[in-house]
Amino acid sequence: MGHAEDAKMKDADRRQTAQWARTQRRMGIALGDLESGNGSESAYASPADFAECRRIHRRYGATYYFATLWFPKPIRLQVHALYGFVRIPDEWVDNPGELRVEDQRTNLRNWRLQLLNGMEGVKPTHPAMRAFCDVMRSGGHSVDEPIHFLNAMEQDLEVDRYEKYEDLRHYMRGSAIAVGKMMCDMLGAPQTGAVQLAAGALGEAMQLTNFLRDVGEDIRRGRLYLPLEDLASFGVTVEDIRAERMTAAFANLMRFEIARARAFYAMADRGIPLLPIYAQRSVRMARILYSRILDRIEARHYDVFSGRARTSPLDKLQAVVSTLRN
Repeated sequence: MGHAEDAKMKDADRRQTAQWARTQRRMGIALGDLESGNGSESAYASPADFAECRRIHRRYGATYYFATLWFPKPIRLQVHALYGFVRIPDEWVDNPGELRVEDQRTNLRNWRLQLLNGMEGVKPTHPAMRAFCDVMRSGGHSVDEPIHFLNAMEQDLEVDRYEKYEDLRHYMRGSAIAVGKMMCDMLGAPQTGAVQLAAGALGEAMQLTNFLRDVGEDIRRGRLYLPLEDLASFGVTVEDIRAERMTAAFANLMRFEIARARAFYAMADRGIPLLPIYAQRSVRMARILYSRILDRIEARHYDVFSGRARTSPLDKLQAVVSTLRN
């Protein structure tokens, strides 16, 4: 990237940060309080707590992390905290290691209690929860969406199949759409129906992308997020997926599900211009990069069993160029 483009990006970042600061001052948040630890005496988190959230984000969410780098710095702190809040219980559920199911339930209950107590003034014990509660309380955000998310994590311990797509959407209301709504709150997005619809569509599109990318990983965990009615429509059985059979029927099923995800990305595109200007670039980049995973699945001829479809450094570069042009 040339010096002129680099200077242009830095200038845009300064202008976006200033606009974000004006918005956040209206919400009663002083620029820099979250990072410096110099905010309210009732704040829980230290700079090290936010740094831990950033480390978790960088380690586990490479695509999201890259897109987050394009937010103004104060927003990045909030998004890192949000990612830490959602990733830790997600790891307990998806990669439990030696944890028993009862251990997973206990961890999720404790996480919920730390959240609820933290919102009421009791300092959480986990650094990510301390950072997240500070973000939530300083922004005056409701606890409803975090609770929707945790409900979905608990559902993963009880439900491993979804008969119809509407059943899956009910799960995604917590696992994905709730996260999109929390993001909107942190970005200071307009609370309009159009913005909320688009945010929900983007969350649903990204979650569907995860499901399609991770079919092989999930079935080895004993879970399947492809609706059983869709399998039946294309002549695919759960045993076919468990046996990792790459058949023409499975490829047709994947084409159908990819088309569904792309339709949600298209719905989300209509909402990005409605976001505050300082948020549009990062959200658009995340949308571009995550949808590229669908391209990579197609390039693998729908083989989601022998390895994970990933975006490449070239994909990231192309996403940067595309975003800067818009």
